Amino acid sequence: MRTAIAVYVHLPWCVRKCPYCDFNSHAAPAQIPEEAYVTALLADFTADLDLAAGRSIASVFLGGGTPSLFGTEAIAALLAGLAARLPFAADAEITMEANPGTVEHDRFEGYAAAGVNRVSLGAQSFDAARLKVLGRIHGPEEIGIAVSELRAASIANFNLDLMYGLPEQTIAGALADLDSAIALGPAHLSHYQLTLEPGTAFYRRPPVLPDDDQAFEMQHECQRLLAAAGFGQYEVSAYAQPGRQCRHNLNYWRYGDYLGIGAGAHGKLTVGDRIIRTEKPRMPRDYLRRSAEGLGSEGTRRPVPAVDLPFEYMLNALRLNEGFTLAEFERATGLAAVTVEARLAVLAARELLAEKGGRWTPTELGFRFLNDLQAAFLPTGDGVVGRGELYTAPSWHGP
Repeated sequence: MRTAIAVYVHLPWCVRKCPYCDFNSHAAPAQIPEEAYVTALLADFTADLDLAAGRSIASVFLGGGTPSLFGTEAIAALLAGLAARLPFAADAEITMEANPGTVEHDRFEGYAAAGVNRVSLGAQSFDAARLKVLGRIHGPEEIGIAVSELRAASIANFNLDLMYGLPEQTIAGALADLDSAIALGPAHLSHYQLTLEPGTAFYRRPPVLPDDDQAFEMQHECQRLLAAAGFGQYEVSAYAQPGRQCRHNLNYWRYGDYLGIGAGAHGKLTVGDRIIRTEKPRMPRDYLRRSAEGLGSEGTRRPVPAVDLPFEYMLNALRLNEGFTLAEFERATGLAAVTVEARLAVLAARELLAEKGGRWTPTELGFRFLNDLQAAFLPTGDGVVGRGELYTAPSWHGP
């Protein structure tokens, strides 16, 4: 059997849109069309099976939006439908994103019975004032309640999402958030800086954020606290207890294959000697309409030009502390190492990359200027890998 793949499932509805969020999420209608949407998802998945022939599912990530708005029966029907169409690995990691403000009593037990064995809670902060500014629908106490519900459902493998660099946040405030998170005993923490993304309410009406130097000091001090608490950093924004790295997202960062289903979902599959990118209709209404009218929701497919592959690979691999080897680059892209060797040498001379034992990893300086480092692999007009304008990747969720 060929290498297992990951599956990303997009569930696009939230109670309300947060002012910093640039994901494809939408305020939920009075009644979410759960049954119709699951039917559309499974039809969507079926339409893509030709891209995954002979493979199994290593991980599923239910992202959004707020997947925990969906009832347990809908999630059970979805996961059962996926398994009926493509076999799950015996140890498949099945993650669900959840908002602490939408957790109902005993619901996690139903999700666990359906097959969910990992949960990512969108805590974001434990400061009530910061949560209000961020537009979150939960308070600090609801995070603890959600964790208690997870433990009652025997889901010990859970992640807490936290942001830093929040409006009017101090270093002490960022560290206090981490202390509160660590005290809840998560297996994994994602810790990322708030950024003002185009198209968001915060971008149109920017709040006052800590400056770059303050944000960098926050990051540095928080990394020290995480390390002291036993959380190893393995990606720019991801920290885990030993053996608890998010396998689904590691697949992304190692440029592995994944199917993406749901409104606006992206996928990436290796088919023969080609790498195919898929994209589904973005708006939930269009996605559901196409399914109901029997038009299919398979969206678009496009092969990735060879000249774009070095950048696509580095966009992911350079986020990892482990970096990459040239052999891994060749296997993932089908390109010869010589394609990037000259650029690697230039970046090493600029002390943005370092090579040790055959592995290329960003230096501390490289991680600080990661966007610039990744952009160095954009193709130039003559098709040579070189410096280009900064690129924004398709959105994905995690961990």
